[in-house]
Formats: sequence, C-alpha cells, structure tokens
Amino acid sequence: MRSDYKRIFSYAIKVTIVAFAFWFIYHKLTSNANLESFRNIISTIPRTEIIAVISLVLVLMLVNWGLEALKWKRLLRKIEKLSLWQSIESVFCGLTLAIFTPNRLGEYGGRVFFLSPKRRIIGVVAMAVGNIGQMVLTNIFGAIALSIFLLRFLHLDYRLNYAIIVLAAMFCLFFLTFFFNIRWLNGLLLSMRFTRKYKKFYSILGRYHKKELFQILMFCLARYVVFSTQYFIMFYWLIADIHYLDILMMVCILFFVQSTLPSLDLFDIGIRSATASYFFSFVTKQDVAVIACTASIWLINIIIPAILGSYFVFKLNFFGSLNRR
Repeated sequence: MRSDYKRIFSYAIKVTIVAFAFWFIYHKLTSNANLESFRNIISTIPRTEIIAVISLVLVLMLVNWGLEALKWKRLLRKIEKLSLWQSIESVFCGLTLAIFTPNRLGEYGGRVFFLSPKRRIIGVVAMAVGNIGQMVLTNIFGAIALSIFLLRFLHLDYRLNYAIIVLAAMFCLFFLTFFFNIRWLNGLLLSMRFTRKYKKFYSILGRYHKKELFQILMFCLARYVVFSTQYFIMFYWLIADIHYLDILMMVCILFFVQSTLPSLDLFDIGIRSATASYFFSFVTKQDVAVIACTASIWLINIIIPAILGSYFVFKLNFFGSLNRR
C-alpha cells in the first residue's frame, strides 16, 4: 500500500474509533439514571465540599492510571524503550478503545500500536503479565473479603466455615504461586507442538524473574489501594450509617465479582450497580446512594479517561516502523 493511501486509511480508522467512542459515551451518559441520582444526592451538600471530594477522587484517578503507565513502562523494559509520557499516551489511548470492546480487548490494541510493528505481539504478552498481576491481587483480596462476608452473614455450620477458610487460603496460594512462576507457562507452551513455532512471541514469559514480578505486583498493589480509596471516599462521604471496615470488605467483593464476569466496559455500569446493590444491602439500606456512588466512580475512572485518551488515538501508528531501541 502506498504511503499516501496508508496515511489516509490510518487517519480514517482513527476518526472512526474516536467517533464511535464518543457516540457510545454520549448514548450511555444521556440514558444513565444513576448519575441523575448522584446529582440529586449531592444537591444538598455545600458546594465547596463537593468540589473538594470530587477533586480528590479525580486526582486519584490520574494517580491510578499514572501507576499503570509506570507498570507498562516497566513491563516493556525487556522489549522496547518507551518514555514515561509515551507510556501515559498509550495507556489512555487503550482506555478509549477498551470502552466499546468486550472484556477490554481494545486496550491491548490501543497500547501496542505505540510499539514498533515487530514487537507488538510480544507487547500483548507483556501486557497480559501485568493484567495477571492485577487479577491475582483482585482474587486474593476478594477471596478474603468474600470469606469474611460468608462467615459473618450466612451463619453456616462450623465445618463449612473451616472449609471456606481452607479453600480461600488454597485459592490465594495458587494465584501467588502461579504469578511468581509465570515462566512455567512458557515451558508449557514450548511443550506443545502447535504453539512451539510461535515461541519468539511468548518467550518473554521466561525472562521475567521473581524480583521483577514482585516489582510488577507492587505496582498492581499500589493501583489496587488507589482505586479502593476512591470507592471508600465516595461511600464514606455519602452513606453515614456504614462502618468503614464494611466498606472495605464490600469494595473488595465488588472488584472480585466484576473480575469474574465477561463485560463491555461501557455497559459494565449495570453489572457494577447490581453487584454493589446486592452486597451493600447487607450493611446499609441506602440502595440509591450505593448505586449513585458506583455510577460516579464509573464516570470518573472509565468515561473521563476514555475521553482524554481520544486525543492520543490520533498518535496510533498502524503501519509505520518507529525503529525504537
């Protein structure tokens, strides 16, 4: 394909992606009654207080995705050098594409098209390592929180209680063992004939040592703390009758349940709201406030970053070689 045609075709794709993303966002925002509930709830709160709290949550959103950019840069260290700003651009661009693709698959494309063409598939594998680290922590904290929830609210037989504790411990141990030995996955793929010919793409798995994986997991932990804090702030601010430990327990369960369900980022608000409404009903009767808090976090953590990322979509490099070292 001639360079002029490539340029035109590339630009057309970018415009289509941005237009599609904004159409989805507009459609969802205009039909979201939960955001209207949130506006009604905060309408009686002093304006300065609203600005202070929302500003804090917005800053934490930027910290959250900033940490993800640092993690992405760290994951790519063995593949290709990216500056911190390039890493930030790719992360926010990925968020724009993730918003209308199932299970956030577009996020992979949004990031790896910032890499040289020959390194893009390897970049997908590296990104998967980071996502596995985030999943490991989500599952560990979720399993612990869910165990506490079951023991506290279901009043099961003591033998079932012991079984739940043992299963939760085994569950957590499995995920930690798997993550810190992710090199085993490289060996497993090499042992299968039909995947062996693609080893140049997934051999990066064998290059992540335990020290590096621990560093990646610390980035994941920092992100988990940040977005958990966002939820904690909103729930503690708007729901006075709920204990702070109950908020922490329910937020961990909310993340855990969400991670197990296939979803589309833009319509994920329905799943988030239903999950939050069910579990929080055990500790508070303010169902509208629970759903409103969830909707506000969805707006701040998903919609606003996707809008910001639309600018970086135009920096995607579909065809050219960046020739980075």
